Amino acid sequence: MFYLKYRPKTIAEIDNLHVKEMVGKILESKTLPHAFLFVGQKGTGKTSTARILAKAVNCLDNKFSKKDKGFEPCNKCANCKSIGLSSFTDVIEMDAASNRGIEEIKSLIRETSFLPMSGGYRVFIIDEAHMITNEGFNALLKTLEEPSKSSIFILATTNLEKLPKTIVSRCLKINFGKANTTDILSMLKRISKSEDIKFNNDLLKLIADHSENSFRDAAKILEEVTFQKIKSVEDVEKFLGIRGRNDLIEIIEKKDIKKTLAWLNEFSQNGGDFKNLIEDILNKLHLQILIMNNVLTSEDKKITLTLTETSLLMKLMIEAYQNLRNTPIDSLPVEIALIEFYNKISS
Repeated sequence: MFYLKYRPKTIAEIDNLHVKEMVGKILESKTLPHAFLFVGQKGTGKTSTARILAKAVNCLDNKFSKKDKGFEPCNKCANCKSIGLSSFTDVIEMDAASNRGIEEIKSLIRETSFLPMSGGYRVFIIDEAHMITNEGFNALLKTLEEPSKSSIFILATTNLEKLPKTIVSRCLKINFGKANTTDILSMLKRISKSEDIKFNNDLLKLIADHSENSFRDAAKILEEVTFQKIKSVEDVEKFLGIRGRNDLIEIIEKKDIKKTLAWLNEFSQNGGDFKNLIEDILNKLHLQILIMNNVLTSEDKKITLTLTETSLLMKLMIEAYQNLRNTPIDSLPVEIALIEFYNKISS
C-alpha cells in the first residue's frame, strides 16, 4: 500500500514542513527533551515521525554515536534496520487504546529501569495517549518528572484536551495540526514520481483537497484512483462522489431555487456524496471569507455573494452537515438549507 510503502524514513522526508523543521532543530541541539507530545489528527505523520526520531537517536552512524556530525538516521546500520522492522529491543511501542490501565503503564515504567541494550536510548512510543486511565496517568507522571537519562517518551494523541495538564506540562509539544494542501500535494508528487504515475497537477490537487487533511488518506485515494485506471479530473470527481463543487456554488449565486434543486436531484441520482459536497462548499466559502477580509489573496474566481450572504450560507451548511446523520433522505438537509437561504436573503 502506498501509505506504508512511502512512509518517510528520514527527517528530510517528513511531509509536514513545520514538523520537519522543528524536529530537525531539536536533533541539532546539544541536549534532547526526555518527553515529547505529538498532537494532531489522524494520518498527519505522528507515528512515522516518532519512529524516525527513535532511529535518529539510536543510529550507529550519526552524531548520536559520534560517528558523524549529522542527525539523520542512516537507515543502513543494524539499529536503523531493526527499528524499521519493529524488532528493536530499545524501542517499545504501546497502543493506549487497548493498553490503557495502570498495570500496563506500570509494566512500561519498569522497562525504564533497564539500560539500552543496543542503542543510546530506550524510546517509549505511546499512541492514542489520551486513552490512558487517570490511574495510569498518575503512575506515568512520576516517571516523566524524574526520567532516566537514557529514556525518551513520545506520547501521540488526537485529543490534547483529554490529557491532564500535569502530563502536558512535562512534555515538549509538537503540533502536527492538519496536513495542509501544499504538503499533501508535495507527497503525492513524490509518490507519483516513484510509481511513474502520469497525473496532472489539477488531478493531484483534487485528491489533496479531498483527503480530509490526512497524508494517509491522500495516499490511499491516489492508490485507489491508480488501480481504477482513472485519468481525468471529472472521473476522479465522480469516483469521490463530489462532481464539480464550483458548479453548485455558481448556481447558488444565481439564486434560482428551481435550478438549484434540479442540480441536487441530479447529484443524488448519480450517487453523489453529500458529506463531501458540504465539506467542499464550506472549504470554498471559508477561503472566500478570508479573501473578502484581505487575510488571503487568491487567483481563484471570487464569488458574487456578499459577506453577510456567505456567512449565512456557511451557517446553514454547517447545520445541514450535522443533520446528515439523522436524515432518511441524504439530499434533504442540503435542500432545506438552501431553501432557507433563499428565503432569508429575499425577505
